Amino acid sequence: MEIKFSGDFVVKKKPEEVYSFLADPKKFCPLLPDYQGMEVVDAKNFLVKLSVGISHIRGTAAVKMNLAQAEAGKRAVYEGRGDVPGGSATLRAGFELQAAGNGETKVTWSGQSSVVGRIASLAGGLLEPLAKKNVQKLIDGLQRALS
Repeated sequence: MEIKFSGDFVVKKKPEEVYSFLADPKKFCPLLPDYQGMEVVDAKNFLVKLSVGISHIRGTAAVKMNLAQAEAGKRAVYEGRGDVPGGSATLRAGFELQAAGNGETKVTWSGQSSVVGRIASLAGGLLEPLAKKNVQKLIDGLQRALS
C-alpha cells in the first residue's frame, strides 16, 4: 500500500536557518508523532523508533533513516526503511526551500510511504487516514518549531 503526501507553508526564518533545523535529526525527529527515541549512526544516518499501532497490531517501529540529499539552504530529502509490527515500510520525505522575501522561507514538502505485510491487509482503509493525520501533526509541529 503506497501513500503520498505534499503541501507547503511559509515561516519567518531564512532558508539557511530552516535547512539547519531540517537537516539535524536531533531537532527534527522529536517532532514525529509517537516518537520514542533515536540513535545517530553518523552525519547522514540514524535510527528512529516510533510507537505504531492499528487495531490489535501494536508495537515499536525501528526505521533506518538516511539524509539522501542535502543542499544547504535549498533541499533536504530523507529516505528510510524499517520494520513495523506485522510488516515493513519504506518512506521518502523531501523539503524544498525557497526564499520568500522579508527573511521568510517557503517550505514545499512531499513524501511517500509504502507499507507491506500483514499490517497493510489488516488495517485496510484505516492506514491512509491515520498516516495523513500523523503527517499533518508533523507539519504543524515543524511550523511551530520554525516560528
